Amino acid sequence: MLRVLSSSLRLPRPWRPPRARGCASAAGNPEIQVRALAGPNQGVTEILMNRPRARNALGHVLVSEMLEALAQLRQDWQVRVLLFRSGVKGVFCAGADLKEREQMSETEVGVFVQRLRGLMNDIAAFPAPTIAAMDGFALGGGLELALACDLRVAASSTVMGLIETTRGLLPGAGGTQRLPRCVGVSLAKELIFTGRRLNGTQAQAMGLVNHVVAQNEEGDAAYHRARALAQEILPQAPIAVRLGKVAIDRGMEVDIASGMAIEGICYAQNIPTQDRLEGMAAFREKRPPKFVGE
Repeated sequence: MLRVLSSSLRLPRPWRPPRARGCASAAGNPEIQVRALAGPNQGVTEILMNRPRARNALGHVLVSEMLEALAQLRQDWQVRVLLFRSGVKGVFCAGADLKEREQMSETEVGVFVQRLRGLMNDIAAFPAPTIAAMDGFALGGGLELALACDLRVAASSTVMGLIETTRGLLPGAGGTQRLPRCVGVSLAKELIFTGRRLNGTQAQAMGLVNHVVAQNEEGDAAYHRARALAQEILPQAPIAVRLGKVAIDRGMEVDIASGMAIEGICYAQNIPTQDRLEGMAAFREKRPPKFVGE
């Protein structure tokens, strides 16, 4: 059984940093920007959504650029934390671009929603931890994007909700599956059925976000808290963190016995790493470990 699980999981191989690669967006005015941070934040990469006229609505261009960036970043072993944020003050992501959708045929809508669902799945399956910094409106597909991330940080003034039923729709990018895992089935049904909007404080009380902070004058308080959270992750053993993510995500999909087997496979892959030996040596020598991801 373990051989079958090991084959199906496709767990990450021990780290071998590839040559540096850029994340080029479409020519003209890109709707997302990718930035690798330096200094004490080295290892954190940001995906910044910057479509101000449409409040970062998920249209064809933004979705295409984000899919391209994720495809390249997932191969970059220097990315230890991936942070999603907005370059538009007061909004994280307003959801689907309904103006674009009005111009689509029923067939085109179906194809685009599949691409949108694929984007959320790519975010959820990203090998390194992901954090959504929600400093403004996160509605419909915008909240679904945040739900696809591992961790969520929100300003107390943030407004969020799966409001699709108020537009004659239903969540179509994973919201019906991911929201129950955050808040429970009954409450998820209530929120989706009513299309209710929540502020950051209410969302944290329900377990929808990990941290909530008071908004500042610059409108980026959640972003700064998300960076602080990322800095707590950066010193930890990168391979162990990635394998821990696999064990949790895949284990949640199966019964507990199979989940324990998945955990065992992940643990076995971590045993031969240099980082594990470094962690033991640092403990013995009473010093901070220096993990290199090998």
